This record gives sequence, C-alpha cells and structure tokens, in this order.
Amino acid sequence: MSGIPDGLEGKIAVVTGASRGIGKGIALELGAAGATVFVTGRSAAKGRMPGTVHETATEIDAAGGVGIPFVCDHRDDDAVERLFERIRTEHGRLDVLVNNVYNSPAAACWLGKPFWEVPPAAWDESFDVGVRSHYVASFFAAPLLIESGGLIVNISSPGARRYMHNAVYGVAKTALDRLTTDMAHNLAGTGVTVVSIWPGIVDTELLQMVPADATGQRLVTLPGEGTFDLAEAETPRFPGRAVVALATDGGRYARTGLPWRVADLAAYYGFTDIDGRVRRVD
Repeated sequence: MSGIPDGLEGKIAVVTGASRGIGKGIALELGAAGATVFVTGRSAAKGRMPGTVHETATEIDAAGGVGIPFVCDHRDDDAVERLFERIRTEHGRLDVLVNNVYNSPAAACWLGKPFWEVPPAAWDESFDVGVRSHYVASFFAAPLLIESGGLIVNISSPGARRYMHNAVYGVAKTALDRLTTDMAHNLAGTGVTVVSIWPGIVDTELLQMVPADATGQRLVTLPGEGTFDLAEAETPRFPGRAVVALATDGGRYARTGLPWRVADLAAYYGFTDIDGRVRRVD
C-alpha cells in the first residue's frame, strides 16, 4: 500500500518545472489524487532531455487528474503573471503551489568544484531560477492561496544545512529555506501553509543517463560526497507523495515555515515509494 490518499478532486495546483524530474513526479501524484494541475516549463517540444509540459499533462490525465500545460520561462515575470491570471479567470481558485523549477543540467557541470572555479554566471543561474523564480511565483499566487487557505511547497535540499555540490548550491538552498520561513511569517493568520521539502537522491531522467557498470549497478559519484547506488535512489513520485500527503492533511499548518525531509514525512504519513520502500539516501 502506498498510503497515499485521494481527496484532491476540485483542487487546483501549479507545479513549476514539471516537464521532467521531481516536478513531473509531483504533478503526476497530484493528478492521481484527483487535482487539476497546471504544468509549467520551457519544454514545449522534445529536445536533448526527454519530457515536455504537454507529455506531463497527458500523463496526469491518464493518472486520473486533469493536466494543463503552460509553456513558461520562469525568468519572464510577465509570463508567470499571465499564468495566475488565467487560473483566476478559468478556475477562481488555487490550492497548491509547488515551486520546483531548477536548471539541473546547467548546475551539474559545477558539482564538486571549489568556489573559485564556479563562475559568477553559475550564481546567477542558481538564484534566478531556483530562488527568485520561486519568489515570483509565490508573489503572484499569494492572493489566490490566501483565499483558499492553500499550500506552498518549495523544493529544497539538505544542502541548506550541510555542504553539498558547491558553495553556490548551498547558499541558494539556504536562501530558499529562509524564504520559506519568512513567507510563513508573513502569511501567519491567513491559513496558508508554507514548507520546504528535502528529497534525497532522486533518479531523474538526468541520472537515468548514468550507465550500468560490469556488475549491473548504476553508480554515481558526487565529488567530495561519495558514491551512491542509484538502485537505492528515490523515484520522482516519492516527493510527489509527500506533497499530496501535505495537501490532504487538515493539520498541516503545524509544519509551516520549516523544512521537512521527504523520508521523514513518509514515516509520519505512512506512504512509500512506488516500489513499496522508503528510501533514506541523501
């Protein structure tokens, strides 16, 4: 049993950066619970990496929800504003915002590098799409979420608390968790819950490109952090189940303003990954 409830019928959700990866997994789980899910991303056509907003929306439909693709570059504030204007016009409500968009392929080339080898452009990339983009989406979504007493979930990382990948990555995730705390402070008394969640290592399409070795294992080495067996990694659906558990929890406000490990939420709410396991690799 997954432990995942339904109960999101009639609810409207937005998942940013959901063409693939963690965002796609979250969007699919929200759809499986019955939600109407707006899927944002730049990928309108197939490219080097698999996945488009249209494909994710189609899979949401197949899972039992309603998927709505919205092609959007989250550097474009006007486009983000149009998204939430459309939601108000067409649905009159918003219940869940998941701030997930992040350029993982661009960040991958700087893994394990000391700060003097990570150029200022990498800082801009991590903060523009990964901190600022989350602020912008939350800014435009807030009036709708206040009306519904909704939920904001920021996809963060244990890198907010310990060294991971490089200095820029850690500072960006720390900033995101601080954004969670301060938005929750501002939203106190409105009924809106704001949390960060920390997935572990997630076997996204990017990591699925890692080939098996002679023993059949798919191992990934993160410089300075160790070597990890991807057979033990989370699937993108696992953090999605955490979001659904929060969205359907009438007592979720007790968690507002704080970061939560996906594995710890799984232990509390009783959900598992799609193969029935709870992973703790981070």
